[in-house]
Amino acid sequence: MTEPDSVPAIGASVDAVMEALSRQQYVIERGLATAVYLALRLDKPLLIEGEPGCGKTEIAKALSAASGGELIRLQCYEGLDASAALYEWDYPRQLLEIRLHERDRTTEQLETEIYSERFLLRRPLLRALEGSGPVRPVLLIDELDRADEEFEGLLLEVLSDYQVTIPELGTIRARTVPLVILTSNRTRELGDAVKRRCLYAYIGYPSPEKEVDILRRRIPQLPEGFAREIAAFVQRLRGQEDLAKRPGVAETLDWAAALLALGEGSLHSAQVAETLGLLLKDARDLETYRRERLDSLLAAP
Repeated sequence: MTEPDSVPAIGASVDAVMEALSRQQYVIERGLATAVYLALRLDKPLLIEGEPGCGKTEIAKALSAASGGELIRLQCYEGLDASAALYEWDYPRQLLEIRLHERDRTTEQLETEIYSERFLLRRPLLRALEGSGPVRPVLLIDELDRADEEFEGLLLEVLSDYQVTIPELGTIRARTVPLVILTSNRTRELGDAVKRRCLYAYIGYPSPEKEVDILRRRIPQLPEGFAREIAAFVQRLRGQEDLAKRPGVAETLDWAAALLALGEGSLHSAQVAETLGLLLKDARDLETYRRERLDSLLAAP
């Protein structure tokens, strides 16, 4: 395994991580920056759990942009298996190869040829291990909690040893150790075996000051006073205990961009009611707060 150039570039210190991500307009707290730094220095995967829409996926994108390493993303879902995550064989091409050479090759020769790397379809995990550039790739295993528990077992060899064993070819080890970021929205508890192999960090909802900072960085044309007004309203809305789904930072950013596109410079009842669906993604929440509680939220200090 090679020592990637991206470690000294963005992983020389915790401060270097914070500065590199700040240049990508990602607002990071020191605790999370420390976890990223250690993941870089110790070649350990980093598991980030937290609330939806609060920047877990974005940190992998920002790290890729900051380091220049390729972002390789595996989006998890129910039923995800090795053929979609690791590799599979190109069966149509293998069958064609057999038909073309069945008369001039022995069975053993054909078997050796069709199970060679030219017939191997590389999926995200294998692609990340085979990266050979001077900068380590960033492997994002996104929303692992959406996958079945059995899928976690497929990850253990990758997370422990940065390698994949293919029965027909043997063990393929990482040429350049990728930076592995796993995310989870905690819709189910992840297994201990995965957690033991990872460093851990948690991203919750931001403080009012951090949310304003995020708004100002990501939407620089947003006036500071309006950014504070938007953040304060979202913070009050997010604090309502009866919400089925609280808005994350992603929703705050979408809402702020929409308000700017509508030519708004401050919040008022009619405009908030018309755009509240950008913040609340549950029908009952939307109906309740649009009709019954909006004015009280706007009037709150």
